[in-house]
Amino acid sequence: MFRRRTPLPLLGRIASSLWPKGGWRRSTTYLAHRVRRLPETPYRIAAGFACGAAMSFTPFIGFHFAGAALIALLIRANVVASAIGTVVGNPWTFPFIWAWIYGLGTWLTGEKALTDLPRVLSLAYIFEHPLNVLWPMTVGGIPTAIVAWFAFYLPIHGAVVEYQRARRWRIRRRAKRRRGHPTRIGLEELARDKMAKEEQAKEDK
Repeated sequence: MFRRRTPLPLLGRIASSLWPKGGWRRSTTYLAHRVRRLPETPYRIAAGFACGAAMSFTPFIGFHFAGAALIALLIRANVVASAIGTVVGNPWTFPFIWAWIYGLGTWLTGEKALTDLPRVLSLAYIFEHPLNVLWPMTVGGIPTAIVAWFAFYLPIHGAVVEYQRARRWRIRRRAKRRRGHPTRIGLEELARDKMAKEEQAKEDK
């Protein structure tokens, strides 16, 4: 559903993840439009997106899609919306997210932040030193993910409700216009019915 017809080369995928071809504003607008147009209830759409966004605040990179989909299924949310919601975690936001959940985790566990961490954290270092990095990030990520779920769910639910309400109003308005202004095919059908009735009346006489 989200794949390109012609796959990008590796460098192209990296560049696209850092800066989309149409810019972040255009990409964000497109994703918001896709989310609102999903054929689901406002709850399922908003809850699904919130699941993906919440998973972005956990350190389990590589499992965000699967984790978001699993939570979405458990709470009867939309899985497609959960996949879209994971875009909250991207190369531009991950450094801030990781710094926050790591700081919060060390504060909650009562441990001091390590000063001998490498300047650039890699996945290999995180999984090789789980007690140093992964554990405090997990402790800080869980409450942050819960808060993020509600922070994303509430505004998206309201936006989807308004969008679907406006869409229903537009559909009703178009239907009224069609009834008030018959189409060419409709006029032809009315003319044929009228001619058939006149011929039937002549035969009855």
